[in-house]
Amino acid sequence: MSTEKRAPLDRTRVADTALKLLNETGLDGLTLRAIAKELDVKAPALYWHFKDKQALLDEMATEMYRRMVAEAALDPDDTWQERMRKSCHGLRAALLAYRDGARVYSGSRFTGTDHAREMEENLRLFTAAGFTLAETVRANSTAYAYTIGFVIEEQGVEPLPGERREGYDIEERARMLAEYPLSAAAGAEIFEDYDRHFEEGLQLVIAGVAARYGR
Repeated sequence: MSTEKRAPLDRTRVADTALKLLNETGLDGLTLRAIAKELDVKAPALYWHFKDKQALLDEMATEMYRRMVAEAALDPDDTWQERMRKSCHGLRAALLAYRDGARVYSGSRFTGTDHAREMEENLRLFTAAGFTLAETVRANSTAYAYTIGFVIEEQGVEPLPGERREGYDIEERARMLAEYPLSAAAGAEIFEDYDRHFEEGLQLVIAGVAARYGR
């Protein structure tokens, strides 16, 4: 008889299992039943911890955030531009680590106050640079929305790094749009080289914040 003990079933273990399954199933295929099967428990056991799938997504997003900040400590000597750039690149990298990572994260609510320390430090850095609190929130919300939106579109084409969905062949697209040469040529600027395009777009956001608020 095996004497091996399983880890107790708690919110963290369920969320960790869900994140592992996410890369296999994608968000649409991720079900409480599939997670329960992976944990070798009955599905009703999960409802002791999560009332529905959205509650689980909230915990998954919170766990993604915990892992993200654990890998990149904030530098108090950052300029506001450096902080915004690092934060957005860090968020994009965290989202790209999971199939449909941006969809999981978008619209989810953190389940605790784990984010408050970093948020407070970020608000302090921006206000010390001369931004009002309202300007700080608007600037960072805009950069966040840009990052989330960019990665949602990016993962619509490349669900995971190195994996490309059928129907996004640039040469085939160019042939289909041969009658519209500018639109055909734009394909490479839309559906390839996401690292460069993200950085260029982020620099536009940062420059816009500086121009709008005179910083």
